[in-house]
Amino acid sequence: MLKIPITVAYNLEVSSPGLDRPLFTAEHYARFVGEEVTLVLRMAVQNRRKWQGVIKAVDGEMITVTVEGKDEVFALSNIQKANLVPHF
Repeated sequence: MLKIPITVAYNLEVSSPGLDRPLFTAEHYARFVGEEVTLVLRMAVQNRRKWQGVIKAVDGEMITVTVEGKDEVFALSNIQKANLVPHF
């Protein structure tokens, strides 16, 4: 490890995805199985583009979300935006 003293003033900025972390990849969804998520779809499924439920499973390019007690399956390619729902 290189140890060079900093001799000038500087700002250190640290950021995180936040509580409502966006999800992009199958790995992201798999990591958060059991967590609540909001999805905005590119093309409507059952006449709806916005869904909210709990991630149940990820299988390849498909995600299963439990919405109001019923399992719904979505193609990852049809998900325009996905965010975790923070709970306090």
